[in-house]
Amino acid sequence: MNFNDFKNKVAQLKVLKLGGVNAHFKLAPKKRLKYEADKIAANNPRKAAVLALFYPNKQDETCLLLTQRAHYKGVHSAQISFPGGKTEKADGNLQKTALRETFEEVGILETSIHIIRKLTDVYIPPSNFLVTPFIGFVDQKPAFNLNYEVAETIEVLASDLLNDANITAVNVHTSSRKNIEVPCFKLRGYVVWGATAMLLSEIKELLR
Repeated sequence: MNFNDFKNKVAQLKVLKLGGVNAHFKLAPKKRLKYEADKIAANNPRKAAVLALFYPNKQDETCLLLTQRAHYKGVHSAQISFPGGKTEKADGNLQKTALRETFEEVGILETSIHIIRKLTDVYIPPSNFLVTPFIGFVDQKPAFNLNYEVAETIEVLASDLLNDANITAVNVHTSSRKNIEVPCFKLRGYVVWGATAMLLSEIKELLR
């Protein structure tokens, strides 16, 4: 997908109906429960926000930024994710959280990012986070500056995300289960599953 073509679709992307939970669960593990809003609220989840950021590469192809988290003692160690993290009181709103975390993790200035819209929240039971995703873009490929939370950036072509051949299933070990089969994207040699894959599923439907 040419980046100018992507930018020409931004106005449409702002108003298209979202796939929501139904889109999420096309890439959710079979054992994953669908949590109702009142059940999520009863768990008093911590709030977080992430940013799905698009940008052009040197060939002017539309790319999406993913990151591989650094190894640490936690349930999401070394997983593939979007830039983002938990909200702080000073943020004021979740969009600000996504922008602040993106700057802190990969060094992209907030002022260079054009936010397109908010996407559908996803609840992450193992860490009890309710994550609010945003979708946005920058006009040029960023010069990434990674902090200690990020092991590396992963540049995904939008065309690869849209290619159904890149959806498959693998067996993984999770924090609560061993050797379970999960649907996933295989992108640039990386296996992307769980909440990140669920969010990518909604983005994929939106782009189509």
